[in-house]
Amino acid sequence: MDNNIIFVLQILAGLTFILIAFRIGFHWLLALIAVQAVLMNIFVLKTMPLFGLETTGGNVLYASIFLGTDLICEHMGSKKARQAVWLGFFASIFFIVMSQFILLYTPSLLGDGQFLHDTLSTVFGFAPQILFGSMLAFLVSQNLDIYIFNWIKKRTGEKHLWLRNNGSTLISQLFDTLIFTFVGLWGIVANVENFWQIVLFTYLIKSFVAIVDTPFIYLSKLKAFKPKKADLK
Repeated sequence: MDNNIIFVLQILAGLTFILIAFRIGFHWLLALIAVQAVLMNIFVLKTMPLFGLETTGGNVLYASIFLGTDLICEHMGSKKARQAVWLGFFASIFFIVMSQFILLYTPSLLGDGQFLHDTLSTVFGFAPQILFGSMLAFLVSQNLDIYIFNWIKKRTGEKHLWLRNNGSTLISQLFDTLIFTFVGLWGIVANVENFWQIVLFTYLIKSFVAIVDTPFIYLSKLKAFKPKKADLK
């Protein structure tokens, strides 16, 4: 199947799961955001061509987290949204620490022990610079998204949901992209032209996901998609 088609299907699947988790309840959405925060640190290791340019596999998951925090902001408040961000950050740190421990074990000589160890080393042998850039970008951009979302909502009330959803995400995604690329990739990507291509294309992909998620946050306003009132407190 064509990469571009898979990309669109992954976006729709990721945003649908966010909406389903929101419908079931706050703690389900918290858990899904934590899982996404972990998976994006694994998927980012895979690169693939999309629309003629190279990108990483973590962008869709990362961008869809913003829908999750925006849903929480809109229906449950900024305090719970920040709780989701810190949970995602904590889950990522836990995953990173545990993955480094598993690499310290001497692998079994039986069966495929050494082969699997080498495979895990390839996947979990993170570059500290990339990890630091990723975690810093996550914390800054997610908290900025929450702040801008609530800033717009205070000035528009219940009107212009599309504005606070897209405005907050598009601005915070720009900061996220700049922080991650300059902190996590500076010096790793040798070619300056390629570096700026990564900055531009990564931001465009995340912006595309942000625009696509607009109907999903409007769906959350419908009775059929709202969780129980107890989960909104």
